[in-house]
Amino acid sequence: MTEYKRTALPSDAQSPSDLDPALQPRLVVTDLDGSLLDHHSYDFSPAKPWLARLKQLGVPVIPVTSKTRAELIPLREALGLTATPFIAENGAVIGLPPGWCHARLDRPGNGRDGVVIKHTGVDSGFIKARLNVWRKRLGVRFTRMGDLSLQQVMALTGLDETRAKAARQREGSEPLIWEDNAAALETFRIALEGDGLELTQGGRFWHVIGRLSDKGGAVEWLIKRFTALRGSSPLSLGLGDGPNDITMLETVDQAVVIRGCHALNVEPHNSALYRTNATGPTGWAEGVAHWWGRDDGRLEMAPVNDAAASDYKPREASV
Repeated sequence: MTEYKRTALPSDAQSPSDLDPALQPRLVVTDLDGSLLDHHSYDFSPAKPWLARLKQLGVPVIPVTSKTRAELIPLREALGLTATPFIAENGAVIGLPPGWCHARLDRPGNGRDGVVIKHTGVDSGFIKARLNVWRKRLGVRFTRMGDLSLQQVMALTGLDETRAKAARQREGSEPLIWEDNAAALETFRIALEGDGLELTQGGRFWHVIGRLSDKGGAVEWLIKRFTALRGSSPLSLGLGDGPNDITMLETVDQAVVIRGCHALNVEPHNSALYRTNATGPTGWAEGVAHWWGRDDGRLEMAPVNDAAASDYKPREASV
């Protein structure tokens, strides 16, 4: 298991305030559903110009999502992000492509694209076992994804059979549908904390993960890895639309809360915060342009002629 703590960067690393923005390396971390991807259609057409420009400039765009590693395989290929890391299951899984690996710290990856996998929290088997215990002991009502048949997952999420199977391949988290009241939810949350588990709210499901496995901790770990490999800390930009994105948005230098198609409160503590007017990938492009579209000539918009501008538009909704 990979452990991380929220500590300051080494004293010899340059901080963003010490660097010329035109010279400082940059890094983007982003939620997928409802942010870079349309919540309903998965379309990312409005974000294509910025994806292409950032790729051209060598700025990593890192997906940070509640999706599983299996779900991310086709998405990373479609988005042109196979050379960048990813964070899956709300921080429980970190994937490092070869260019982000440390020769002494990382074993060679055994995936089809050579990705090294870091597990930051507890095993999904432990989570499922404790959920069953607390459901019986507290008498609370919820349905785990693991309780659902494949056909039920497909009907609930709109995913096709292949993607529904991928959504169920959990390594360090378990989604659930809450079917009880708010008081019972708080009692349940406290019980999970005693097991070292955390309950976080996504766009469609509640997610149970290890307490050390949130998006913010995983993003901080990757920023430190970037700093160790590059020799300087990046100017980091984070974009998300849901409550489970808050820790990520509090970790980065500049944050964007994308207007959601839900009524959930997203209130990160970050003095450099922008809220978009548009939703989904249009809001994503708006947020990147707000922070980086005018402060650095290298990041001016350019015509889209890049492999990152994929025409991949699956119609299924996501988990």
